[in-house]
Amino acid sequence: MYPQPHILEMVQDKGLQKEFYQKNNLPTAPFYLVEKPEQIKPEFPFVQKLRKGGYDGKGVLVVKDADGMSQLFQAPSVIENKVVIEAEIAVITARNNSGEIKSFPVVEMQFNAEANLVELLFSPSKTSAVIQQKAVSIAEDLISKLNMVGLLAVEMFVTKDGQVLINEIAPRPHNSGHHTIEANHTSQFEQHLRAILNLPLGNSSTILPAAMINLLGDKDSNGRAIYSGVQDALNAGDVHIHLYGKKITKPYRKMGHVTVTAATVDEAILNAQKIQSQLKVIS
Repeated sequence: MYPQPHILEMVQDKGLQKEFYQKNNLPTAPFYLVEKPEQIKPEFPFVQKLRKGGYDGKGVLVVKDADGMSQLFQAPSVIENKVVIEAEIAVITARNNSGEIKSFPVVEMQFNAEANLVELLFSPSKTSAVIQQKAVSIAEDLISKLNMVGLLAVEMFVTKDGQVLINEIAPRPHNSGHHTIEANHTSQFEQHLRAILNLPLGNSSTILPAAMINLLGDKDSNGRAIYSGVQDALNAGDVHIHLYGKKITKPYRKMGHVTVTAATVDEAILNAQKIQSQLKVIS
């Protein structure tokens, strides 16, 4: 079974993830583990992450001062120093059973501040070539040390002083790689199949720069999904709309994504932002 069950088990627990990084000299933010909130040291600011059950920004709490202590999760957690972040990036890497490894170019992500999930991403990243090479090396070192077969998404922080730190991982096709369907020679989905079937890995290089927006349910919507602005989006050029077939929309629920390709990454970002202002999911 690929990815291997012990890897799936580890990934379900953020504490086990962090311990693996620490034991294998993989860079990550300083942390400690607690079973209950009473064990948390009030050294502000810090981040509390539920060890299990968190997804799409849920299960993560940034505690800025003593007032935030009343909001703590009442469950086993990872406590991290709050990192001063210059950028948030991700690398999708793949490994087959023969040990061949290939990575997609680095993507850079922008988050919805209220929902704490990715709102827009673009590739190639605007971070320096040094940072991007460091990120790819970390992702490939990680999948190798895991001895994993399949596709691995590695989300990372870039700090103000140029460190690249692993935030968390997902051993599967991932939101940070959806743009590869249109923007790369091999999509993340094809690469995943190549990896688990032990076929030669495909060409992961970029055909065109791309930006991708997540189609999120409107914050005030809760009911049968209605998509407004689709016609305008389809008239906007190299635009590719992917709807996930979810009948019911909820506040900030991922309902689909839109990928925009262009001659430059700046043009792709600009076009994607225009579509983001037009294409809405309401009820």
